[in-house]
Amino acid sequence: MEELKIAIPNKGRLSEKIYELLNAAGLNFETKSERCLHIKTQDKKCSLIFVRTQDIPKFLDAKVADIGFTGLDIVQEEEIELDIIKRFDFGYCDMVVAVKEQDNYQKTEDLPDVINVATSFPNIAKKYFKEKGKIAKIIEVNGAVEITPGLGLSDVIVDITSSGATLKQNRLKIIDKIMDSSCVIVQRPNLSGKIKEQINALLVALNAVIDARDKKYLMVHIPKDKIDEVKTFLPGLSSPTVTTLWGDSENVVIHVVVDKDKIYDSINHLKALGGQGILILTVDQMVR
Repeated sequence: MEELKIAIPNKGRLSEKIYELLNAAGLNFETKSERCLHIKTQDKKCSLIFVRTQDIPKFLDAKVADIGFTGLDIVQEEEIELDIIKRFDFGYCDMVVAVKEQDNYQKTEDLPDVINVATSFPNIAKKYFKEKGKIAKIIEVNGAVEITPGLGLSDVIVDITSSGATLKQNRLKIIDKIMDSSCVIVQRPNLSGKIKEQINALLVALNAVIDARDKKYLMVHIPKDKIDEVKTFLPGLSSPTVTTLWGDSENVVIHVVVDKDKIYDSINHLKALGGQGILILTVDQMVR
């Protein structure tokens, strides 16, 4: 079987979250050391490559990896032909236009026709300001972009922010948002059929883990004549599963998947109906 090669960020909270997600999806990796940059699953079907987030599209373009986890902002900046196959609800940030707090600009249209722009995203910035009718002289900076206006290096910055705190610390204000970004999975084009099958199987497993995050598995013994009442507040994925109890004709066992935030109320309802032996379990994966 062909090996599925997966690229993920080599450090940071995003890297840790993705690595945990892949393990939860059933990809059992060999032991990873602190400086390890390449590991395989125990069944040798997949390998994991740890690289800089910004470099992941390049690794796919060079066919070193088949799929990669990175930010949508990185994908759009690199302008490499890649297919976005999943967008996650973590790794959120906004790409914004910011100027000094004392500047009398409230939106991009207020800026001078010619401006000095410091950014780590030159391609996105050029395209954005061109569409706004501005001539942007791009100053490419790979870190500490926020400090450049105060030093007189730039008039404007284009950068990503999750809370805006760093901008405020550097006495900058946001005058426009270019895009919002989050973690995505991208794949390179022209993959073999076998690799595509592995990717599809991985997506099913990842979705199963994500769908299960806010769910609990609940099992309870309940009087048989209370089943209809239970269904009114415990519908489950479609309807509760009901099984019989050995040697007990009066009670049944109900199995159901419940939203995590409804567990407390569900327990109180069930106890009021005579429910006993209530068991609540964590759901690791849930395939719909």
